Amino acid sequence: MCPDTTGTSRRSFLQRAGGATVATASVASLAGCGGDGGDGGGGGDGGDGSDGGDGNSGDDTTSLRYGRGAHSSTLDPQNTTSGEVAKVTNQAYEGLIAFQPGEASLVESLATDWSLDGDSVTLTLREGVSFHDGSEFTADDFIATYRRFVDDDYEYHFADSSVYGPFTLGNWIDSIEAPGDYELSITLTQTYAPFLRNLAMFAAVVISQDAIEGDTNLGEEMVGTGPFQLETLDDANNRIRLTTFDDYWGEAPNVDRVLFLTRGQNSTRAQALVEEELDIIDGLDPDSMQIVDGSDTAETRTATGINIGYMAFNLSRVEAFRDRRVRRAISYAIDTQAIVENIYSGIATQADQPIPPALFGHNDDISPYEYDPEQAQSLLDEAGYGDGFSFSLTTFQNPRGYNPAPLPTAQTIRSNLAEVGIEVSIDDRQFSDYLTYTSQGSHDATLAGWYTDNADPDNFCYVLLHPQTDVPEGQDWVSWDTEGFNTSNNAAWANSEYMSVVEEAQRTTNQEDRAELYQEAAQIAHDEAPWVFLDYADEVRGVSNSVNNYSVAAIGGPFLEQVELE
Repeated sequence: MCPDTTGTSRRSFLQRAGGATVATASVASLAGCGGDGGDGGGGGDGGDGSDGGDGNSGDDTTSLRYGRGAHSSTLDPQNTTSGEVAKVTNQAYEGLIAFQPGEASLVESLATDWSLDGDSVTLTLREGVSFHDGSEFTADDFIATYRRFVDDDYEYHFADSSVYGPFTLGNWIDSIEAPGDYELSITLTQTYAPFLRNLAMFAAVVISQDAIEGDTNLGEEMVGTGPFQLETLDDANNRIRLTTFDDYWGEAPNVDRVLFLTRGQNSTRAQALVEEELDIIDGLDPDSMQIVDGSDTAETRTATGINIGYMAFNLSRVEAFRDRRVRRAISYAIDTQAIVENIYSGIATQADQPIPPALFGHNDDISPYEYDPEQAQSLLDEAGYGDGFSFSLTTFQNPRGYNPAPLPTAQTIRSNLAEVGIEVSIDDRQFSDYLTYTSQGSHDATLAGWYTDNADPDNFCYVLLHPQTDVPEGQDWVSWDTEGFNTSNNAAWANSEYMSVVEEAQRTTNQEDRAELYQEAAQIAHDEAPWVFLDYADEVRGVSNSVNNYSVAAIGGPFLEQVELE
């Protein structure tokens, strides 16, 4: 639940000697799409595949060229759910806590020590850290960052903050005290087991208070403490160039510059890699992987993913979807095994629950829905929809890691459901338009996906399937326009039994007990079927032979400051 709103002046809030209760707000979501994605159609970068003069020849500097499928729509980490934004902002911003590259363990960042005891959190902050604007990092910067994100009583509150605000910090922080420049004392609204992991999420990075309270446009500028700083934002050509931050408190990066370059097509991106025009690429599908692996200049690297791809039923919009029998019928009617084996060949496995296998809490006793059109028809007959009905399926055009071929996936779903009399029209959109459309609840059903932000099952079970608002008694769905509704729950599902189990898991600190609760929640989600569970995908990257010390990370990153170029 959210803390009560308590009015405080800016002066009293920031006063270090005392605690101040902060207000949480219902913040507007930009998207309910899932944690990864780009915000543009991509394709053009103003060149023919070259790096536009930013390569590694002709001077003594080294430029790491990162190729991706779509450009970042903003540089503001509090105004996005997009992984394409996070790839860039993670190079310039840092949180109080970080993830070990390539692992899920927590390590020091802007905090050097921390403790979580019930509803009390204390952190010791790093001294001698400078922001890119030259200001010194102190506890006040985190407080200002937090208030900008969720406190609508704060003069500099960002009204367009993303859906991340409440579930990352806002729902859990009751008050913050800064006893000194380098100390934070946080009181939570309840015992909340994943809180320290939330502090390591990309949306919880610390922004300079001077930038927040000044005239800085944080959608186009970045004022963090990270190893790289912004040099050029070229939206017209879908390019972003970063340079090393000379006053970085940690070890200096091994490259002088990082260029994020957009190639909208997977095959084009793969070809640019093997022709040595790019150094690292992501968003690979099986065909583009063959291009890379068939070359002598690059290779593919994979890691176990912590993600899910799914099709969500919008119960708020389509009455038929409010009947569990219809949802289960559609789950039986869609051949998810064929989708995974034939379309996502070699890079994904069938999904059967919200929690990916790599996380604790995954229920090993659950199996995917079998492809069974007869069972599907029987359930539709029982529910009174034996003659079928129609709906629109919204999808994105740009491939995502959890769905490398969205249009063929949608076409397979349409074909499968036609066999049981359900007519599906496909509504495919550029990713930025898709994000806006689905965040408004305009979809009947949608293909979607999510990459973990914090390697905790709460990041799937609560973030994606809990409404985070009041639900009418006896109803297992909630209207999209309900105040405080969590729009990342793009099914608008609100099962009271499921919600109760997930909330208990949040308050439980013993991991074995938490795992049992999440296994119970996973079984409920499987049986109630608010989604068609599609796949869990591997993390796949294409990497040039000239790249050393690069970790494929399922969480956080990419950790480009560690990369070395031959």
